[in-house]
Amino acid sequence: MSLVIIVYSITLLIILISVFKVNAFLAFLVISILAGGLLGIEVTKITQSVQKGIGDMLGSLVIVIVCGAMLGKLVADSGAAQQIASYMVRLFGKRYIQWALMFTGFIIGIPLFYNVGFVLVVPLIFSVALKYKMPAVYIGLPMLASLSVTHGFLPPHPSPTALVAQFHADLGMTLLYGIFIGLPTVIIAGPVFSRALKKINPPAPKIFENAADVAPEKLPSLSISIFSSLLPVILLAFTTISLSYITEPSVKTAIAFTGDPAMVMIISLLVATFTLGLRQGMSMKKVMDIYSESVKDIAMILLIMGGAGALKQILIDSGVSQNIAVLLSGLDIHPLVLGWAIACLIRVCVGSATVAGLTAAGIIAPLLPGMNVDPNLMVLSIGAGSLMFSHVNDTGFWLYKEYFNLSIRQTIQSWSLMETIVSVCGLIGVMIIHYLQH
Repeated sequence: MSLVIIVYSITLLIILISVFKVNAFLAFLVISILAGGLLGIEVTKITQSVQKGIGDMLGSLVIVIVCGAMLGKLVADSGAAQQIASYMVRLFGKRYIQWALMFTGFIIGIPLFYNVGFVLVVPLIFSVALKYKMPAVYIGLPMLASLSVTHGFLPPHPSPTALVAQFHADLGMTLLYGIFIGLPTVIIAGPVFSRALKKINPPAPKIFENAADVAPEKLPSLSISIFSSLLPVILLAFTTISLSYITEPSVKTAIAFTGDPAMVMIISLLVATFTLGLRQGMSMKKVMDIYSESVKDIAMILLIMGGAGALKQILIDSGVSQNIAVLLSGLDIHPLVLGWAIACLIRVCVGSATVAGLTAAGIIAPLLPGMNVDPNLMVLSIGAGSLMFSHVNDTGFWLYKEYFNLSIRQTIQSWSLMETIVSVCGLIGVMIIHYLQH
């Protein structure tokens, strides 16, 4: 009976979000309370479970995600992202322009949140497309594929960061695995797949005819731009590798402290405040205004995460996770494939990659200890599943359609299939690493 209640609750959650357009945070709260009552949790303890779930989820994430949003906004507003893109285009030349945009998207996509990154790179894509007289979809999709992969696979983006916390995975190792899987995934979903899209060439919107035309003298240097954008990755990789070789207790403790995800993001933000802000002539007030603006973009994401944490806690406190474990133990399906499939289903129904990832994690997390799989790989498996087949219920679908002036059919042929390729290739990469481990 408890399994029926969970299926009913998750189905109702999907209907509230996708059909009735209820705010995802409110939908999570309503479903958490309803599920708690139906699963037999004492009425007086339901709100305690909800509050504990929200607190546990956000407690370990707020610093990382907020600092990540601030860093990403500064990278965009300072011109660092444009500097990196301009250099990559010069480096690769016209013949390999797709690869230039793909690697640019991957680099700037690590610190930039998806919606911010999308709005930032689209004018750049059209600027390059108009300059070289090439189809915007053909040269732009590799860049958007990079943004999608970093959004679904790599910390400090909200969903993978939250999954790392839920599964008690290692943030640095997840990031390294994510880069290892993400690069070939982007190549297949970007430059390789887009070869079939050359015929999709609608007229460019007039608004982009003079896009990305910032004076070069106002941009930060290339070295500073790359260093500031990738500093979180550099610090996480350094500390993860160092801890494997250093045995001196005091040094190991210091590195572990510095490598804590929250400390990594704080250090990176402090460095960027100087390198991309004050050093570029911005006043401290201007930099702080950028940071304040960035938080507005992620406030609802944080609330959605808190709501997902509430539902997860209800599942744990009701004991239903044990029933699910018994049921799943009889299924002849690999745990990593199962996590991916659950995330896929929710993604297609709801549209939000973040909601899909967090909801799937809430189901899988209580079962993970008995699954004998690397939690870092489970993070990436669910992350890949959360990107499956973006369609009309996803805001990214409409952003892409309207910016690129496409029909719904053309959007499905390009955008939706690209996201599907990313999802499937991501799972393949996860399984390859899993079998290499064993």
